[in-house]
Amino acid sequence: MWNALAKRSDNIDFLRHDGEMGQRIAVYDWESTSLGPITGWPQSLRAMVAFIIHSPVPIVMLWGKQGTMMYNDAYSQFAGANHPRILGLPVREAWPEVADFNAHVMEVGLAGGTLAYKDHLLQLDRSRGLEDVWMNLDYSPVFGDDGTPAGVLAVVVETTEAVKAAAALSESEARLRFLDGLTVQTAATADADEILAATTRMVGEYLGVSICAYADMDADGDGFTIRGDWTAEGSPSIKGHYSLAAFGELAVARLTAGQPLIISDNAVEVAPDAAATFQAIGVRATICMPLVKEGRLKAMMAIHHRQPHAWSDNELALMREVTDRSWAHVERAGTEAELRQTAARLRDLNETLEMRVAERSAALERSQVQFRLLVQGVTDYAIFMLDTNGIVTSWNAGAERIKGYTPEEIIGRHFSVFYEQAEREAGEPARALDMARRDGRFAADGWRLRKDGSRFRAGVVIDAIRDDAGKLIGFAKITRDISEREEAQLELERAREALFQSQKMEAIGQLTGGVAHDFNNLLMVIQSGLELLRKRPSFDPQTTRLLDNCLQATERGAALTQRMLAFARRQELATEHIMLPELVGGMMELLQRSLGPHLRIETRFPADLPAVSADINQLEMALLNLAVNARDAMPSGGTISIDAQERDVRRGQVGGLAPGRYIRLTVADEGVGMDAQTLARAADPFFTTKGVGKGTGLGLSMVHGFAQQIGGALEMESEINIGTRAHIWLPISRAQAPLSLHGSDAQGGTAAQGQRILVVDDDAIILMNTAALLEDLGHRVLEASSGAEALALLGAHRDIDILITDQAMPGMTGSELIAAARAERPHLPIILATGYGETPSDVGPALQRLGKPFGQKELENAVAKAIAEMG
Repeated sequence: MWNALAKRSDNIDFLRHDGEMGQRIAVYDWESTSLGPITGWPQSLRAMVAFIIHSPVPIVMLWGKQGTMMYNDAYSQFAGANHPRILGLPVREAWPEVADFNAHVMEVGLAGGTLAYKDHLLQLDRSRGLEDVWMNLDYSPVFGDDGTPAGVLAVVVETTEAVKAAAALSESEARLRFLDGLTVQTAATADADEILAATTRMVGEYLGVSICAYADMDADGDGFTIRGDWTAEGSPSIKGHYSLAAFGELAVARLTAGQPLIISDNAVEVAPDAAATFQAIGVRATICMPLVKEGRLKAMMAIHHRQPHAWSDNELALMREVTDRSWAHVERAGTEAELRQTAARLRDLNETLEMRVAERSAALERSQVQFRLLVQGVTDYAIFMLDTNGIVTSWNAGAERIKGYTPEEIIGRHFSVFYEQAEREAGEPARALDMARRDGRFAADGWRLRKDGSRFRAGVVIDAIRDDAGKLIGFAKITRDISEREEAQLELERAREALFQSQKMEAIGQLTGGVAHDFNNLLMVIQSGLELLRKRPSFDPQTTRLLDNCLQATERGAALTQRMLAFARRQELATEHIMLPELVGGMMELLQRSLGPHLRIETRFPADLPAVSADINQLEMALLNLAVNARDAMPSGGTISIDAQERDVRRGQVGGLAPGRYIRLTVADEGVGMDAQTLARAADPFFTTKGVGKGTGLGLSMVHGFAQQIGGALEMESEINIGTRAHIWLPISRAQAPLSLHGSDAQGGTAAQGQRILVVDDDAIILMNTAALLEDLGHRVLEASSGAEALALLGAHRDIDILITDQAMPGMTGSELIAAARAERPHLPIILATGYGETPSDVGPALQRLGKPFGQKELENAVAKAIAEMG
């Protein structure tokens, strides 16, 4: 490209750069802007443009009073979908949503001033609407050859992710500060009711809820008493006795299983009778946290809103922490009261002892009480003691919460019970104690077991405890559950990868859809011209065969664009109620003929398999594509199996699928399989492992786009030398009865000849050929190259019988022209001809759609249908 540019001009060497923007600036039509041709640019402008295109930092040059934009590759990434449209535009026109802000920038910069903003928030439209964008912005004047400010240099560094991360950190820190304050408040009292009263008040005020309450369960497991509550102004107290069953099956199931009950709007999330129970006490939204001891629901703490409320992760996390700490404080208060009673008895028994013995005993007692209270009050860590052989000798509330054992169940047992069988057999518990005995401490992360057999990721520390003489007397062991921390990190990495893949596929899809549209227009010109030539009788047989070959090639090109539109999710779909066993059964002859005699096809469908909702033609094409891929993977023959299962999908289980029930249609082969790298790219458009001329690389792309367009997904599994399994996830149909799978499409009749038809297309060649096809059918044709010209002709010729218009036209689109024409002539038959796959949503009813490229027969049928429907 640079050699070609150099032949044109030797004044653009300052733009030579491997990046995209140097080339774009070099070929841009600057004569249409206030800057004029590149050859006339001042040296100062040339130098600054050379500087920015070589900079890795996002930089944009705003030149002249209008702020004409020139920027580098890094800024083009920041600009998103606005690139390259904004190159060469005045900055206020390029970013209209912040025009006033940029006007101020230009005013200050051209006056010789500078501006700097840190983490500055602006609302920008970079793709599909306004979004909050935080940036570090630095603006400096750029001086021209005459020494006066001629432009403004802007350094734009986006900080959106950092700002959001800081906000999340601030929220977490605020929650921790609140919990620390709550601990200080509740630690000052030994009365359980005072602890819970302070807790409900502080939580209610901090979260801004309507009610915060706590309750004790009855022995029967159903009745419970709300002993105390805090209520906001306007909310009644809900203290009293209730039946848990009255609040619905969801409440009973969740709370008795030790799981939180989370309801954002009981009017829609629970049964009507349960919702009425909630609403009778002035509650619409609820988080209720249970306390389960020894397998039985003992108590509950809850927050409520009068109105529906979407609970945040922060609110749920806070309630978990508060509930755990509250119960620990209540137990601590009970323990402290018991210890005080014991201490009183001991003092009564030892009143006769010497004063020094009494004082020492009291001091020792206080020290022991404080230590026990300190350890017992910790719920985030399991803290317990081991003797020199590894036998558990003490147990705190945190250990009970994390590992599930009560003190009575675990004290006296060996701590190796927390290890998995394989680690016990490998001697890991003994090795940990030996290291702590030798080095004084053992620390590691690993998998541990709870009482119920479930695994969790644990951070473990074992410290050796020695007496004053240095003799080992036991070990102090501290365990922390770090599963949530590691799972959160893994979830973040999965989310980032999914976002990257989604953005990549969306960008490729948009490009593919646009290419397909332009290709359809080119095919339209070729096909219509060939059909008209084919009708001339003067050609010899060889010429006729050549014309037929060309027509077949245009049909193959049209099929290819349909695949491209399918991948781009821009095809027109007609979803139907489809029974998969009937569909596959009807395709067996076609499949066997397409795959050849060396392959065997097996099908397995449950008798009660529900129907699916899909476009039958696209589903058949997708199934045929997958079967052909399976055939190509087994050149020596084999078995292809086709089966379907009804499956329940949870959130995040299958990429891109909403939770719910689906039918998974699977095509499996016994072929060579794919490695992980090939599998990751299998659905990318134009990617193929087949030889040259043996595949377009659009088969799986079409299946992927079709599945997503109907609300499903494509999922691939493959193993080298084992085979490949392609799963199409299809939504279950909600229709009452299936439609016929193999009914023929209604065909339009022969249009009456001699109609007065207005044809509108901005492409002169397509306009001419369409008019020629219509005239060959015996119609009288008026031509218009724009929407405005067409409206003028409609006004001047009231005898126009039909309007045929293109969709994508400059100035006035086809749908806009249709709206204007319908306002004047509501009953005018109209045909919309478009190279895009989908019909615009704003064209209204009673409209014939004619997809490009179309032949004379399709055009004739469309004219007949349009007249019939409007008649």
